[in-house]
Amino acid sequence: MGNRGMEDLIPLINKLQDAFSSIGQSCNLDLPQIAVVGGQSAGKSSVLENFVGRDFLPRGSGIVTRRPLILQLCFNKAEYAEFLHCKGRKFVDFEEVRAEIEAETDRITGSNKGISPIPINLRVYSPNVLNLTLIDLPGMTKVAVGDQPLDIEHQIRDMLLQFITKESCLILAVTPANQDLANSDALKIAKEVDPQGLRTIGVITKLDLMDEGTDAKDILENKLLPLRRGYIGVVNRSQKDIDGRKDIRAALAAERKFFLSHPGYRHMAERMGTPHLQKQLNQVRDYSTFTFLLFYTDVLV
Repeated sequence: MGNRGMEDLIPLINKLQDAFSSIGQSCNLDLPQIAVVGGQSAGKSSVLENFVGRDFLPRGSGIVTRRPLILQLCFNKAEYAEFLHCKGRKFVDFEEVRAEIEAETDRITGSNKGISPIPINLRVYSPNVLNLTLIDLPGMTKVAVGDQPLDIEHQIRDMLLQFITKESCLILAVTPANQDLANSDALKIAKEVDPQGLRTIGVITKLDLMDEGTDAKDILENKLLPLRRGYIGVVNRSQKDIDGRKDIRAALAAERKFFLSHPGYRHMAERMGTPHLQKQLNQVRDYSTFTFLLFYTDVLV
């Protein structure tokens, strides 16, 4: 579960995050954060649901994530969820968690696909998670739909930049493998604020949907558009799997089998998949938290 000292400090970081959110203010301290960015339908929601092991995020066409979701994962024997705006209520049914995210989103943005920078704070307690705090951000888009303002692309971009510009923010750049990496919205915006790729981790989804005879080996070996922290491939559930309620644990087993059996990836199978991604983020989180505390202790002293 990571360094014991860091595990004890994470709740304090989470309380700071909650305190600022509850009064509608941005935190002036550069808290260690992991921001998840990507284009629409890149697979961000599936990556986060794999982390939790539950279906709990709204799904649909167009912009589904319309407010930042600050997702605090807390290792715990019992499994339940809490929202900052529903103090005292424990959600044990994750379908109700999804419904509450949708209702709270509409409360601020309306139901016309508008967006808002006001975050939703969700804490999930589970024996199946590592202690992590991630921020799910709206998927990047280029075309306004319905009643969305014509500048929706720029609104989303500005919102993302509010988070990922901070030096303490690790960027999880999610890109589908069946898209040209050079055209990745996530990598493009990450490079603007992190040109050396020092705090960006590339996550490559939909490897199982690539054309027959092709693979993403050069990308995953960090030979194409290199990042200091490299790339990790994951295989999420398909829409058919989601509609059929395929168990996430079964999906993770299938992901493992995919990497072990694929001729292009089996030599790197131990460095691929959702469990490895979680462990990497857990390690980075420990380092970022230590750096944050070291800096602010020095300032206060």
